[in-house]
Amino acid sequence: MDRLVLDPTGRDRDAETVELIARGPAAPVDILGVRAWGVADPALLESLLRDPRVSKDPYQHWPDFAEVVPTWPLAVWVAARNMFTAYGPEHRRLRRLIGTAFSARRINAMTGQIEQLTDALLDDLAVLPAGAVADLREHLAHRLPIQVIARLLGLPDALRDGFRATVDRVFSTVLTPEQSHANLLAFYAMLDELIATKRREPGDDMTSLLIAARDTEEAGDGGAAALTEEELRDTLLLIVSAGYETTVNLIDNGITGLLGHPEQLALVRAGRAGWDDVVEEALRHDAPVAHLPLRYAVEDIDLPGGVTVRRGEVILAAYAAAGRHPARHPDADVFDITRADKDHLAFGHGVHFCLGAPLARLEGRTALRRLFERFPDVVLAPGTELRPVESLISNGHRALPVLLHGVARHRGGRESSDEL
Repeated sequence: MDRLVLDPTGRDRDAETVELIARGPAAPVDILGVRAWGVADPALLESLLRDPRVSKDPYQHWPDFAEVVPTWPLAVWVAARNMFTAYGPEHRRLRRLIGTAFSARRINAMTGQIEQLTDALLDDLAVLPAGAVADLREHLAHRLPIQVIARLLGLPDALRDGFRATVDRVFSTVLTPEQSHANLLAFYAMLDELIATKRREPGDDMTSLLIAARDTEEAGDGGAAALTEEELRDTLLLIVSAGYETTVNLIDNGITGLLGHPEQLALVRAGRAGWDDVVEEALRHDAPVAHLPLRYAVEDIDLPGGVTVRRGEVILAAYAAAGRHPARHPDADVFDITRADKDHLAFGHGVHFCLGAPLARLEGRTALRRLFERFPDVVLAPGTELRPVESLISNGHRALPVLLHGVARHRGGRESSDEL
């Protein structure tokens, strides 16, 4: 079977999902020149995500790593030294260091702050004149998560816009290797500035906690630092990236799902479903991360259908396809917030299950509830054609233009084209 070349622009992800599912539980794919096994079947993917024979550490388990990475545009996704790319004891060590920052107690304590941040963003939208077009991806889905991450990490205001721009480019899959490398250097420069600032002026934030672990803690009998300087920087890179873009897409896709299916919004308003139902169905129907690079076979792994993933071969988790797979959900293409089984793998599974999942769910639930309470007549702007972000990783839209007060018209019957 020919390899399915994944479209770096994400231009027609639904068609690509259908094709990937049709090719079987695990299909040969090409991800920007890297050959991999794309796994769309949710049962198989779930099994592989908890299988100790599957690693995320390319330094140990990807023989082609040294040859591929210098010229691969997605090098940062596999070369960073943090829990995302760690395996076994190293993964447990790195995950433990940040696990307390995402405890249920700490996340619940952020509820009031997230509500206040959301209301302030909606206040900004409320000053728009009737008929003006507002981009909810830009002015809600983007801004809320970056403000939450900023508070969690103690980001100075001066660094926020720069972090956002670099994260957007990390998720882009249309950059050249040179552009990607330049973006990574800019990202590291900002992280170094953040670390230097927090070393001078520590606060009650996660950056300061990680610096304390790096500078003062000891791990094991060897007396080594709990974090190397490289791990400290790459862990912050992971938190900023993973804690931001995925939540942007969750909010974006939740709004899009409800505006595209007003009968589903009516169910929420009638009390027949809740905002948690909306969030979970949005995660299933449109996973915020379509494909997540990369994993590697530690040894030969036999799969259904006579397929064998050989030791050192690459595995790609196809989360968007898994959420739409008819083996798990016979009507998988239908956006239905009342479905009894909303099971999905949008946050991963097993030891690498996303630590930030409770925070993302809280932000998504809060943003959706407050938006539709504040602007009950919000609709997609007439003539809107939603275009995907240029990425085979990030699963969202470039813009989400709406009319907050319904289809409003100016004097003389002309629709406004003003945009916030």
